[in-house]
Amino acid sequence: MRLRGVFRAAKLPNGQRAIGTKWVFKIKRKADGSIEKYKARLVAKGFKQKYGIDYTETFSPVVKYVTLRMVIAIAKYFGWPLDQLDVVTAFLYGIMKEQVFCAVPEGVDLDGDFDCLELVKAIYGLKQASRVWNETFDEFVCSIGFQVSAFDPCLYVKVVDGHCVLVVSPVDMSTRLVSSDAATKVNAPFREAVGALMHLMTATRPDIAYAVGYVSRFMENPQEEHWVAVKRIFRYLQGTKTHGICFKPGNKIDFRGYSDADWAGDLADRKSTSGYTFMLMGAPVSWGSKKQSSVSLSTSEAEYIALSLAIQEGKWIHRLLCEILTAANETRPELMIREDNQSCIKMTKNPVNHGRAKHIDIKLP
Repeated sequence: MRLRGVFRAAKLPNGQRAIGTKWVFKIKRKADGSIEKYKARLVAKGFKQKYGIDYTETFSPVVKYVTLRMVIAIAKYFGWPLDQLDVVTAFLYGIMKEQVFCAVPEGVDLDGDFDCLELVKAIYGLKQASRVWNETFDEFVCSIGFQVSAFDPCLYVKVVDGHCVLVVSPVDMSTRLVSSDAATKVNAPFREAVGALMHLMTATRPDIAYAVGYVSRFMENPQEEHWVAVKRIFRYLQGTKTHGICFKPGNKIDFRGYSDADWAGDLADRKSTSGYTFMLMGAPVSWGSKKQSSVSLSTSEAEYIALSLAIQEGKWIHRLLCEILTAANETRPELMIREDNQSCIKMTKNPVNHGRAKHIDIKLP
């Protein structure tokens, strides 16, 4: 930290206060359980920071899985190499914009009349540490010729010598689950299991999107039958653990979307579930399964609401894709979403007004 100029010795000004610090110790072990090394990290007690004094904004963007998958698909199509890197102790490079003082850590002695440390760069534990690092990284990447994407702040694009550079059925449908008011919950890590499944579903397993969304409706009071459904999803994953997302580039950029919905599938409130997926180079890059917030009176209404959800996602993906392809001097594909409900298709093309659709205006919530 001294070599990187993270802090400098200072005397605490009148009216200022120093944020506390602490050492966090950890033993890093090898795969066989033996000790590899002892680690120590100095962190700030960020929970004692005060808004408007020690920090203001704390938000920092994180790259979307959709963007990451699109970059991989496009790189596969053009035959671009893919590299990855990790900035070790990245937060220690973030240059502070606020004036923040911290207490002298235990074991550190200061020379002269100094009684605290002024942070020149961020340290772990500060509320704004991730934002400061992101701002520093953004300034550096833009200074070497990259441009930030207008649709994802974590995607950077640069053209070098004409070449584009980019920096960045599992559930038994015959079983109908319902909520229960029973006082006794299942004695199992239900919420933890569903949380783990959500991570898998979001990252690389679109095939379990509906199933995970289905069981997540019972997080408040899970019963034995809900736990059985969760274990079924895990068994499905065990049997399909070699499945993954495989991009198959052809002669042109192949981009298409699909939209679908069930009708009154939830037995408790008779609400429907929307679903969509967008394919790029033969593999899914974005998908979703979401319970609708209103009761649909017909299949066409349920499909219409699902199509609206798909279009919202599709327009953003299409704009991001076109931005990348424009930089690569490649023809941009059209946005096409496939829908299998004829009534829904007719409603999108013509001002159809009949008994089961006359209440639909722009889009139901």
